[in-house]
Amino acid sequence: MKLAQFDFRTIDAGRFRLDGGAMFGVVPKVLWSKTNPADESNRISMAMRALYVEGGGRRLVIDAGSGTAFGEKMTRIYQIETQGIRVALERAGVDPDSITDAVATHLHFDHAGGFCYREAGGKIKLSLPGASHHIQRRQWETALSPTEKDRASFFPELLLPIEEAGLLRLTDGIVEIFPGVTLIPTDGHTFGHQVVLVSTSGGSVLYCGDLVPLASHVNLPYIMAYDHFPLKTLEEKRQMLGRAADEGWILFFEHDPDIAAARVERTDSDGFRITDIVEIG
Repeated sequence: MKLAQFDFRTIDAGRFRLDGGAMFGVVPKVLWSKTNPADESNRISMAMRALYVEGGGRRLVIDAGSGTAFGEKMTRIYQIETQGIRVALERAGVDPDSITDAVATHLHFDHAGGFCYREAGGKIKLSLPGASHHIQRRQWETALSPTEKDRASFFPELLLPIEEAGLLRLTDGIVEIFPGVTLIPTDGHTFGHQVVLVSTSGGSVLYCGDLVPLASHVNLPYIMAYDHFPLKTLEEKRQMLGRAADEGWILFFEHDPDIAAARVERTDSDGFRITDIVEIG
């Protein structure tokens, strides 16, 4: 897909499964299972969908999936299926060594584990060795000193090589990392989580990360049990979805197994619903 100065490509970084109840919080299974059916272990299918954005001499990758560095136990529990972001980019016709910028919406393993990988001998290497990695400072600090609630989601050994290579770019608050690409913190899920807004004269794309992980999460009450501050998530969703509806943004869903992108509109009940699915390619 092309919008003004930017080209967009969907990057399929793999699949995994998470507990359906955790993904929908207080919403009863009888409701969420209509759109996201669970397996015998109550897990639902989840995509790990990165986004490639090219324009103005920059090549950007947003999020990188789980990567391939995890052991057999974790791979089995989460049913991780991936060959890593480098292979995913190559399959999309993109040289991973040509990437100039990478953004992590946050540093949970299913979003940022793929920014590094282990060689056969066990050495950890960068997946995107030429890219500046843009991460909110609060999220970086959270990942290195996590709480008991989300300690299992962070793997510092797969993050610190970014800093050691001199490629870590910590940001504070709303930042335009280059013309047209703006990082916007949304802290309800985890401190320093950020969404990415790509603005052009031909329209805008919002990479939602875990603010709106699945297409069904455009329903305001659908909020993950993983979120640290669900009421803050609620207000952040209301604000971002409101702008998306009013300004015609394309929403990019990182985790939805079937719908990569869509537009939304307001409903009579002060909520939101999907109006049309957008093919990014």
